[in-house]
Amino acid sequence: MKTKGISRLRKKIVLVPLGEVDYGLVNRLATRIVALVDSPVDILQGIKIPRESFNPTRNQYYSTVILNKLELLRASPREKILGIVDEDLYVPRLSFVLSEADPQGKVAIISTHRLKQQSLDIFDDEKLYFSRTVKELVHNLGHLLNLKHCANPKCVMHVSDTLLEADEKSEKFCDNCKRRAGIQF
Repeated sequence: MKTKGISRLRKKIVLVPLGEVDYGLVNRLATRIVALVDSPVDILQGIKIPRESFNPTRNQYYSTVILNKLELLRASPREKILGIVDEDLYVPRLSFVLSEADPQGKVAIISTHRLKQQSLDIFDDEKLYFSRTVKELVHNLGHLLNLKHCANPKCVMHVSDTLLEADEKSEKFCDNCKRRAGIQF
């Protein structure tokens, strides 16, 4: 029997707010993710950002340390944990990262800090911010499904080096990435 989406194939997705994250945003993101991938999404109660992840010299949080803490929250090997934080993240070799995923541990962390747009039109800012955040979440979910970056510039798995590139891609997986991940829609 074929199933729709990844719900029976991949179990569930768990969103974990860390620190001062807008819960209204998290709820909207969960609703959007369900619509995009047809998989159950749970939202855990917010947790504190691990103190040891903060680097005062850089004034940023080390994303890999946060990933290691998130992995401890997995209740089932089939769960995918997606942490959401509104702080600036880094890994040692880069000045910042928007996110980091650990496909082996089935955990990812997404920062909304650099996804915000500054302009005079607040409504457009909110739409762009939400769209970018959805794309970053779905992109990292793809990594947790063992997908690599995609050459299709419209696919959510296409690597985005700038916010403009992120704005131009879709929130969805292309047909090739759906096949690679075993997703049926």
